Amino acid sequence: MNVGKTRRLKKIMQKDNRTVIVPMDHGVTIGPVQGITNMQNITNQLLKGKVDAILVHKGIAKRIDVDGAGLIVMLSGASNLGPNPNGKVQVCSVGEALRLGADAVSVHVNIGAQDEDKMLANLGKVSEECEHYGLPLLAMMYPRGPKITNEHAVEVVAHAARIGAELGADIIKTNYTGNIDTFKTVTESCPAPVVIAGGPKCKSKQEVLQTTFDALKAGAAGLSIGRNVFQCENPTQIAKALSAIVHEGATVEQAQKILGDKL
Repeated sequence: MNVGKTRRLKKIMQKDNRTVIVPMDHGVTIGPVQGITNMQNITNQLLKGKVDAILVHKGIAKRIDVDGAGLIVMLSGASNLGPNPNGKVQVCSVGEALRLGADAVSVHVNIGAQDEDKMLANLGKVSEECEHYGLPLLAMMYPRGPKITNEHAVEVVAHAARIGAELGADIIKTNYTGNIDTFKTVTESCPAPVVIAGGPKCKSKQEVLQTTFDALKAGAAGLSIGRNVFQCENPTQIAKALSAIVHEGATVEQAQKILGDKL
């Protein structure tokens, strides 16, 4: 790995080789939903919660101050209003992300989707450019498409994660498979660090904490969770609780105390 990429990764992956990332690229996909209407306000709350990195699209990256946290710029986009929401296209270049001060970039690939071939070609191209410029690449690798009956099944999640690593990503974001044993299959068969996605809003904060704790036991390198953080009534506290699990080895019970909630 080149020197520039190593240095930038240190802003995202801490000394324990783990990370807490909060993606807030949802404005393109599903619109300005609750929690991300005022981007600097939510960013400030997350910085107080000691997140390691924030992931946004280029227009937001121009307008917010992430202070000392890592800045990841999303290169892919598609809205849920279009005829092919699973077909992500490139909406920002690696060069533009660098000019915005990005510490890393991200590409979204839906494995099994109609336009999988185009998304894979784009991932390969971006991977090459990132290597050239010394910029880390986070690949969001999701199994989604006509042949995918369960997006959390270990076989398809492991396959999607492995594709991202095979094509040069430095960090893989993918679905949690639901339990420690199956997710071990994903992490052990992927040569790049794997972080879990949050998916739709969970039923409870305890579910988010437990999923994170279990994923780490299975070998995950952390998390990249959006709505289950920025849509909480207290994003700062949930960020602190998740960071305690990821970086301090806190139990779910200890993390719950940070929230001030009873089990």
